Amino acid sequence: MADPDRWFEVTITDGAGRRVRVPGLAAWLRRVAPPTVRGAVAIALVSDARIRALNRAYRGKDTATDVLSFPTDDEPRIPGRRPPAAGRRPVGDIAIATGVARRQARAEGHSYATELKVLALHGLLHLLGYDHDDPGDAGRMARVERRLRARGGLSSGLIERTS
Repeated sequence: MADPDRWFEVTITDGAGRRVRVPGLAAWLRRVAPPTVRGAVAIALVSDARIRALNRAYRGKDTATDVLSFPTDDEPRIPGRRPPAAGRRPVGDIAIATGVARRQARAEGHSYATELKVLALHGLLHLLGYDHDDPGDAGRMARVERRLRARGGLSSGLIERTS
């Protein structure tokens, strides 16, 4: 049974603020997210060139990456986030590179829709403060990702691929 007090919204845009229909992605992420998550997440599906520019500007890496997360401690980095209802705060923004996602899906032998789930979950965990690149993480993010992936029916995750 769903918790009536839980408010967790996921919107998906094209990176210019226009809503994009990606059947099942928002509902899936709401279902697998940790039950303590409250707020709004905006996912932008962007070009490889756009994510490269974001990666260069915010991480100093001049390359296209698959997913970037921007917690809401600053201004929105991705156009299209709607202001949340009064008293509810945004969790943050996730940018996913569509070209990279399609190539990774082919390489992994699964669908583009599955790859979007893998990347959205990974991005959400970064928004929640997990950081697999931080030595102090000690595998915590990987364990949480594994548990949530299992809940959502995904056989592999991003951290496992890069380990």
